[in-house]
Parts: sequence; structure tokens; C-alpha cells
Amino acid sequence: MALDKVIYTAHAIATGGRDGTARSDDGKLEVKLNPPKEMGGNGNGTNPEQLFAAGYAACFIGAMKFVAGTQKITLPAETTINSSVDFGPRVGGAKGFSIDVTLAVSIPGMERAAAESLVHAAHEVCPYSNATRGNIDVTLTVV
Repeated sequence: MALDKVIYTAHAIATGGRDGTARSDDGKLEVKLNPPKEMGGNGNGTNPEQLFAAGYAACFIGAMKFVAGTQKITLPAETTINSSVDFGPRVGGAKGFSIDVTLAVSIPGMERAAAESLVHAAHEVCPYSNATRGNIDVTLTVV
């Protein structure tokens, strides 16, 4: 779906693919990339899946804060998401690779039903969730 208006644009430059570097144009992010040992690398750098896991988790907490604000409730500062991004070949012999995501959400002090409702509502507004919906499997759990 197209944007109604652009609020912010992030810019990054990657060189060398999975065995290179990536940096933001403002210099606030600069990472050495290297595949994990499971994928033939030496594990001495970060990889795109780790960056995606961190970005999705942070963005999803932002979406939960947004939803909580519209419901006039306070999201505890101790709220955390343990994000996992699985990488592998596509199902059924389809060409290429894909990812699956699991977000394990902890909202200390919030009743489970309320937490699950908040997580479901956040999944509807989170930009990462909207970008991946229908493309990859995303599993949400409240822990």
C-alpha cells in the first residue's frame, strides 16, 4: 500500500553483500557484515537477519506504545520483545530463500488478555507487520 505522505526516509549503503559493510548516511549506524557460521561465515560480524530482528522488535514496541496511547493506557517501560528471524530455503522446492519471524512479547504487570489484545492491535499498525503480512510467517506470543 502506498504512503499518504512521507514522514521520514532512512538511507543506508551496503557494500559486499553478506560479507561486507553497511552504514547509514548520517554515520549513526555502521556495521561489519558476515554470515553466521551456520551459513559458512566466521560469525565475526552481524548479518541482515539480526538487523531485521532488532528493527522489527523495536518498531513493534513503538506500535504497541502507539496503540496503548490511543487506549489511554501506559505501556510499562520494562516491555521487551525477544525477536527471532529464521532463514532457510522456501517451502515446497520453490526457488530462493525466505524468513519466518517470531516475536515473544513480555509486558510485565499487564493482564494476559489485555496484553494479547494490545499485541494483536499493534500487529495491525506496525509498519514491519504491514510490510511482511502475507509474505512471511509471523508468530506472535505473549510470554
